[in-house]
Amino acid sequence: MATILITGANRGIGLELARRYAERGDTVIATARQPARAEELSALSASSAHVEVVALDVCDPTSIASLAKSLSGRSVDILINNAGMLTSRGGIEDASHDLKSWTDTLLTNVAGPFLVTQAVLPALARAKDAKIAIIASHLGSNVLARGFSYPYCASKAGAINLASNLAVELKPRGIAVGAFHPGWVQTEMGGANAETTVPDSANGLVARIDHLTLATSGVFENYRGETLPF
Repeated sequence: MATILITGANRGIGLELARRYAERGDTVIATARQPARAEELSALSASSAHVEVVALDVCDPTSIASLAKSLSGRSVDILINNAGMLTSRGGIEDASHDLKSWTDTLLTNVAGPFLVTQAVLPALARAKDAKIAIIASHLGSNVLARGFSYPYCASKAGAINLASNLAVELKPRGIAVGAFHPGWVQTEMGGANAETTVPDSANGLVARIDHLTLATSGVFENYRGETLPF
């Protein structure tokens, strides 16, 4: 079976992805910034021999280096860069779009996936047909721009661009990369009125990542398998 590393696995989509992969017998390395506070993830790990919980802050170089060290000699078949942040939602006059919001959001949603991918790359290289999935959003699409949540939308555009560039560089190394929109999901970030349930989103994402190959590397699509404009 495969080894799957998931960032931001303490709640929402990340937690459900960890559950889905563990249920089918894959080894899941589930990361969280504060594992001691990740009660649902801890419960999943306690009930499944397939789930390992690892501390990881995707914006902390020391934490990322610790992750890389823990993977020494191991193979990772799939890296899912899921950890994300949304700090402010309004239009241009929203005062919450301050420098801290921009800095935190861009670091978490763009720099984080890049730095984690950098750290995990040796483990991916040891696997056969390795894959990298970046959980993006249709809000990062220039074509679908709506004029709100500026830091988040810009960060997701950056995440899609990151996936595109990684796909180009890593294809010759046999590593496929894709950016995926999980839908508007009923998570803490998406809210209770969102149109997609967490299980539906996770099931769709698993299917799309399974379908990802070198032939489709660089794809930007939603959890239903529909190609999205960028």
